[in-house]
Amino acid sequence: MSAPRAAVDLDRISEDELLSLRLCDLPVGIEGTWLADCIRQLYEELAAQGLVFRPDCYLADEWLTPENEPVIGIPFFLAHPALTRLERKMMLEAEGGTRDWCMKLLRHEAGHAICYAYRLHRTRRWQRIFGRSSQEYGDTYKFRPYSKSFVRHLAYYYAQHHPDEDFVETFAVWLTPGLDWTRQYQGWKALEKLQFVDQLMRELRGRPPLVARGRKHWRIRTLRSTLRNYYRRRQSSEAEDYPEFHDANLRQIFAERAESGAPMPAALPILRQYRKLLIDVISRWTGQRKYLANELLGMIMQRCRALRLVTAEPEPVVVLRVAAYLTSLLMHYRYTGWYRGERRR
Repeated sequence: MSAPRAAVDLDRISEDELLSLRLCDLPVGIEGTWLADCIRQLYEELAAQGLVFRPDCYLADEWLTPENEPVIGIPFFLAHPALTRLERKMMLEAEGGTRDWCMKLLRHEAGHAICYAYRLHRTRRWQRIFGRSSQEYGDTYKFRPYSKSFVRHLAYYYAQHHPDEDFVETFAVWLTPGLDWTRQYQGWKALEKLQFVDQLMRELRGRPPLVARGRKHWRIRTLRSTLRNYYRRRQSSEAEDYPEFHDANLRQIFAERAESGAPMPAALPILRQYRKLLIDVISRWTGQRKYLANELLGMIMQRCRALRLVTAEPEPVVVLRVAAYLTSLLMHYRYTGWYRGERRR
């Protein structure tokens, strides 16, 4: 575990000063933080199963286990409350920002690490159950929400993304303390995978890993980007710019303000009132990040202001129509990587 640097007090500087800091200069580490407690819990869970492997953890720019490296990268913004607050402001959520969420992600990444530590993905028996690890990862993936062939651990049916993720999510379910997976997945095809992992882990009990150490890619100590540029890149990669693309569709949902006749309520205040609800619900059911939902809704609100749109419909009808419109855009993005028939750049 890395120790924090003695430097600037993150609680006493302004947001602008914080954004000007380089990642490599952030005075943060794992020791002495709540993350250290989470890692200790992970190690205890592995020990309770008779596993001697302990993946080394470090601060990185995101949650990750580098390919073929038995280590776990934890995002730096979880190592200090000021950075967590900034992450939530810039991206609307901090992935792993609660104890339960953090443990779920640690178990997930531990699955990757143990797979690499014992080279499980290279064995034919592993490949017969989960498929080939060499399969390409796609930017997007089509999931079957009601499939019983995959466990459900992380949100968005992540086990269906790739053979590696199928194993990792199955391992995470198997490792979760107090979870009766035999009962929960009774009658599911996924139970066979859980039973395979259970047998495989029994065979690994007491056995040292084939690969005990790994290279720690994307450590924050090596990243010279400022936080401002870091968030610019992330926001740019997760959002697409829309000029007047929405206008024709919005005119079907709303109406333009007339110079005469009975006044109608403006669309913008309604969207402002229900903004958080729309973002939360749409993000949850499309499986897309809140940042994307927020960006889309923000652009729609800008166009509503520019076009001076109004509505004669009741608020519930307006919210329903906007929710359906946003959902259609985000689902198109999820399945194709595009929003509107043009490739993301």
